[in-house]
Amino acid sequence: MNAALPASTLPSAALPTLADIEAAAQVVYADFAATPQYRWALLGERLGAECWLKHENHTPVGAFKIRGGLTYFDQLARRGPLPREVISATRGNHGQSLGWAARRHGVACTIVVPHGNSVEKNAAMRALGVSLIEHGQDFQEAREHAMQLAAGRGAHMVPSFHADLLRGVATYWWEFLRAVPHMDVAYVPIGQGSGACSAIAAKQALGHGVRIVGVVSAHATTYADSIAAGRVVEAPVTTQLADGMACRVADPEALAILAPHLDRVVRVSDDEVAAAMRALFADTHNVAEGAGAAALAAALQEKPTLAGRVVGLPLTGGNVDAQMFAGVL
Repeated sequence: MNAALPASTLPSAALPTLADIEAAAQVVYADFAATPQYRWALLGERLGAECWLKHENHTPVGAFKIRGGLTYFDQLARRGPLPREVISATRGNHGQSLGWAARRHGVACTIVVPHGNSVEKNAAMRALGVSLIEHGQDFQEAREHAMQLAAGRGAHMVPSFHADLLRGVATYWWEFLRAVPHMDVAYVPIGQGSGACSAIAAKQALGHGVRIVGVVSAHATTYADSIAAGRVVEAPVTTQLADGMACRVADPEALAILAPHLDRVVRVSDDEVAAAMRALFADTHNVAEGAGAAALAAALQEKPTLAGRVVGLPLTGGNVDAQMFAGVL
């Protein structure tokens, strides 16, 4: 699959402003408080740098995505009556985000996941009142099925990447960069792109000097390949561990933002991600899912360049099945 990137006017139009992010924070804080960021001494020793960890694993759904779900529904409500039903696709955390927000607003929520999805993420979505459908062999097939369902049922299809999601997700980077104004470099995993685009938005809104480094799975390279090619390039997904980054087709709007603003993109293998999951547990006793450990995996890969630097790492989520985590440990 090859498609040209959208016009260069998109990034400035799509990114939330400082006022947008500050307003979004009030929406988010109605449900939970700002998450902490800590300077972990053992992680710093391991990395050979001053290392700060942003604990998005401490939200009510165990991942950063909840912020975007809350602001997406808030913006929907401001524009008019809420839909009867929302439908979307996910590997887990986006679905929990929408389930949480839909329950808060009294809206039915149907989520499509691929076969073989995380058992515990599926259970968490059902516990939030989500009607779960298993379809397809990967996220892209689940997404296409969700779009067909939404069209057939007259439901509202929630995308995985949208400006109203960015408003909320940017609040965690706004918190992080304000708390660590001297941060030199931040690593951020790329799934569908909301996390990395929101890091860029917060950086620009605050006038922060941090360099943003994107992280992709070495077994799911559509974003790295697409940024290099200047167009959407489909790439196979074979990661067994980093399901939060298991994207086969990059979002063109996300690419238009990421391409000019990321300092670089680092690819991390499942073995490197597993090592980072173990390191996070050993050094901080926090549980990280694969994508949640990807930022540390990338920083460890680039350790020789980080001496004397201030490094920011988001632990983007901790929703890993117990059996898988036991195997990693």
